[in-house]
Amino acid sequence: MTRRSGDGAGLLAAFRHAVDNLEQHVDEVNALNVFPVPDGDTGTNMLATVKAALAQAESVSTPTADRIAQAISFGALMGARGNSGVIASQIFRGMAEALGGKHHFNGPDLAYALTQGTATAYKAVGKPVEGTILTVIREASAAAAAAAQEDGDVEEVLTAAVEAAREAVAKTPSLLPVLRDAGVVDAGGEGLYRLMQGTLQYLVSRTAAARHAASPTAPRASTIAANPDEGYGYETMFLLQAGGALLDVDRLRAALEAMGESVLVAGDPHRVKVHVHNDRPDKVIAYGLSMGTLTRITVENLDAQSHEVREGRAAGAGARSDGHGRGPRVEGRPHVDLETFGAELDLADESDSPDGSNGSSASKASDTGSAPHELAALAVVAVAAGEGLARIFDSYGVAAVVHGGQTSNPSTGELLDAVEKIDAAEVLLLPNNPNVVLAARQASEMTTRRVRVVPTRNAAEGFAALLALDPSRDATANAEVMTLAGRAVQTLQVTEAVRDAVIGGRKVRKGQTIVLDPDDGLLAVNTDRVKAILDALTALEPGFELVTLYYGAGTELAEAEAVARRVGEWRSGVEVEVIHGGQPHYRYLIAAE
Repeated sequence: MTRRSGDGAGLLAAFRHAVDNLEQHVDEVNALNVFPVPDGDTGTNMLATVKAALAQAESVSTPTADRIAQAISFGALMGARGNSGVIASQIFRGMAEALGGKHHFNGPDLAYALTQGTATAYKAVGKPVEGTILTVIREASAAAAAAAQEDGDVEEVLTAAVEAAREAVAKTPSLLPVLRDAGVVDAGGEGLYRLMQGTLQYLVSRTAAARHAASPTAPRASTIAANPDEGYGYETMFLLQAGGALLDVDRLRAALEAMGESVLVAGDPHRVKVHVHNDRPDKVIAYGLSMGTLTRITVENLDAQSHEVREGRAAGAGARSDGHGRGPRVEGRPHVDLETFGAELDLADESDSPDGSNGSSASKASDTGSAPHELAALAVVAVAAGEGLARIFDSYGVAAVVHGGQTSNPSTGELLDAVEKIDAAEVLLLPNNPNVVLAARQASEMTTRRVRVVPTRNAAEGFAALLALDPSRDATANAEVMTLAGRAVQTLQVTEAVRDAVIGGRKVRKGQTIVLDPDDGLLAVNTDRVKAILDALTALEPGFELVTLYYGAGTELAEAEAVARRVGEWRSGVEVEVIHGGQPHYRYLIAAE
């Protein structure tokens, strides 16, 4: 990578440096948790995501810019953990799409990639909130576009983006009151800034070394802008799911390389993401269908795209505002999504789920008679943070339990693996944690099964949702009823403050017991744990008759039973149950029904 342009090897080296920089600051990012609870994991989740992306990128045999970008995107997509990781993966996804077909890239290309990353990330979030990582990437891409319009090279564009990201992070408390009250900046935004900072540090260090080594009369490297990419015809991309036999990834790659250029085959024998340029996308799709099931199929006319982008730059319209306060937007990029015409092509049959995610169709193998046996109609996958909670889900008859929770959010790939291993046509996915919902929805979009996400916020809501499950109804109908059932139970989470803070205008001191609602609203704080619990129960809507205490890791049964007795004495007529949950960080998960 030089000051004027970059290539695949440089992009990989820069991304490696970005990951290293985030790792050096991961504890600082974790410490930016708004709530003073012992489960700050934004930095950990983001680091796990980009490490998965780096591992995928380092496996690319021919490191052109587009192949490295696609590998980063796929690795992040599969390795995404937590909301910050999922949003980061969407940023990389948009950037990879923008760099499609490019062996090298220049400053305007980088600005365009950041702009597309911003747009993709915003689309991935149902209700975007300003003062978060979204604000940071939007401000960074706007600054990059402005620098690119002034004929900025890669270093100038990246410098502008990093400086804008730094300023955007500093402003997040003014945009989000909860950050201002806590006295912190947004953790996800800080993590993104550290990634971008690491990239710039690599580029500047390489530039300085190159200048030092060059002779005084050495010519300056010329910009790549005057050297547009060759026409490749069409760009075809899809996710390929193995059919009856495992995929031969090497054979698939060799066959595609014989068909076209810029081939990327990233994944494993169970499923891969395919990317190829040639003049016959129908042959690529047909070959993929011969090996398994295809989803997320897209075809783009790269010749038309390249022509429009060059015309736009010549007219000075490479980037402009979209009129909605989200910074610059690049027009053009003809795009055909074949899944839109799934019924006509008999490739997919998708519909929108009630939670806003796009569910994928069940495999058509059973329709053609090729399935080895009849699939179960409906199954459930649940995420559980402790061994006790996992055993309870098992007792409810869920098909698979994915272990993970606070500070250990399961990745998109892990959730996808659990779904794919289930022998059922439809799957209900219970994330049981707000920080797992986006990863669950992302997994639901990557499978040939019809998956519906029931956005449960903790295990107690998950148990309540399962009680409303009707096996005679389909996944969509059940998801609606189960979501309502999960929200009908009132739940509390009990832990200790790890630092002094202000939550909702209330002062909290380090070591005090704090009781939070499912959305992290502070219900009670006290140095006396039992009193804090009773104060929180008093704040709930009256009328509940059963209180269940799921005691966590490090909490003794004797203590839990003592708390249960106090709750029983606090309000006559209320039954109290004590169950081992084993969840980390939270002494008690409490359900009131």
